[in-house]
Amino acid sequence: MSESRRAEEARGIDSAPHLARTDRPRDGRPGRTDRVALSSLVAAHAISQTGNVVTAFAVPFYVLGLGGSGAEVGLAAAFATAPVIIGGPLGGVVVDRVGHRRAAIVADLVSGASVLAMPVLALTVGLPFWALLALVFVGGLLDTPGQTARRVMLPGLTERAGVRIERSVGLLDGSERFAKMIGASIAGLLVAAVGPVASLFVNAATFAVSAALTRALVPAPDPVRTGSPNPRDDHPTEPSDDAEPARASYLADLAEGARFVVSDPLMRLIVALVLVTNLLDAARGSTLLPLYANDRLGGAAALGLLVATMGGCALAGNVAFGFVAHRVPRRVTFAVCFTLAGGPSSLAFALGAPLPALVAATALSGLAAGALNPILGTVQLERTPEHLRGRVFGLVNAGAWAGIPFGALLGGVAADTIGLAVAFGIVAAVYTTVTLAPLTGGDWRLMERPRPLDDRPPAPSL
Repeated sequence: MSESRRAEEARGIDSAPHLARTDRPRDGRPGRTDRVALSSLVAAHAISQTGNVVTAFAVPFYVLGLGGSGAEVGLAAAFATAPVIIGGPLGGVVVDRVGHRRAAIVADLVSGASVLAMPVLALTVGLPFWALLALVFVGGLLDTPGQTARRVMLPGLTERAGVRIERSVGLLDGSERFAKMIGASIAGLLVAAVGPVASLFVNAATFAVSAALTRALVPAPDPVRTGSPNPRDDHPTEPSDDAEPARASYLADLAEGARFVVSDPLMRLIVALVLVTNLLDAARGSTLLPLYANDRLGGAAALGLLVATMGGCALAGNVAFGFVAHRVPRRVTFAVCFTLAGGPSSLAFALGAPLPALVAATALSGLAAGALNPILGTVQLERTPEHLRGRVFGLVNAGAWAGIPFGALLGGVAADTIGLAVAFGIVAAVYTTVTLAPLTGGDWRLMERPRPLDDRPPAPSL
């Protein structure tokens, strides 16, 4: 590794990915293959996430169909999200070691096989509650490493395609929003028409399609250890001069990523904030909303309308934000949009508003939520050295998602004890309070984009 490279990493500066441009025109402009690769990565991410939305619908209504309680619905949601805490940090190191493209493909295949086992068992020998929990857990174990792998591949493909990083991060996040919008509509209709069991076949198929698309159209060599890209191999045989030295051990890799996350003040704040809001979102989205829809709105079709509204408006907000992301202050935009993304809609449910008002409040939340992940994703990419991204993103995801299993379970317990209205009211109050924290300043100011060297004032002379 060159001395300049070591110096950059010591300062936390992210250098450009070392990707050869053998498929570009001689004038240096991005070629068609570059744009196809980036589009295919985004499409594969959207297809995989669509299947996850179908599962999020099917599992709660399957449990309710078995006569399950709110606590059991929450327990199933907890088993679906708990694997993130394990698969995030451990899977992040695996992603860095085995190659990002290969990890994304394997994650989709394993997740798809686990999901396929649910309807197969239910239609043959039976699917008891404990077996459902086990399969849901296994199905989610590699989901986060797969998402991390696609996110780590994004900067290199973005640079090759000649796209601004804020725009490409917004595209990836927008693909998730689009998946929620389409997936919710499909899931609501499927669950209502053919039942939760049969709808799981759709989820298994989406994982297979995502893996095939990545395999066929996304060339993703590891930018740290590769020379020229090879669309069929994550580890070309000709390493570059700046190749990273052989790693000592799996635990050493994990510890290196953990030290970076713990030592970065902004990363610590982001993980803490998103941990709390994800806990509240899990209580609301995974448990309280399905119970509310089943009890007061007529079932899965109404829930599909609300989730599709959230996803569609978040996609619209995401697209709109992509045009102004590089012009607006990040910290204030982040705080205001985060507050609007959770507070008003939760309050509307707490007050027992009619369905049109719930749809309107959900639309507002979705529009505001469209700005959040592009900001967070860009900040993390800017602050994380390239060779650490897999394990750092995995650790950040694990920390941010650590509260989700408990949130889903607490949501079910709260619904059975204090009632849906009070539970939604608590979510609204806490969500609004914590998401205003970035306005207090301090280390949150590090969220703003770095100033170009040419724009910085000269150092004072002695």
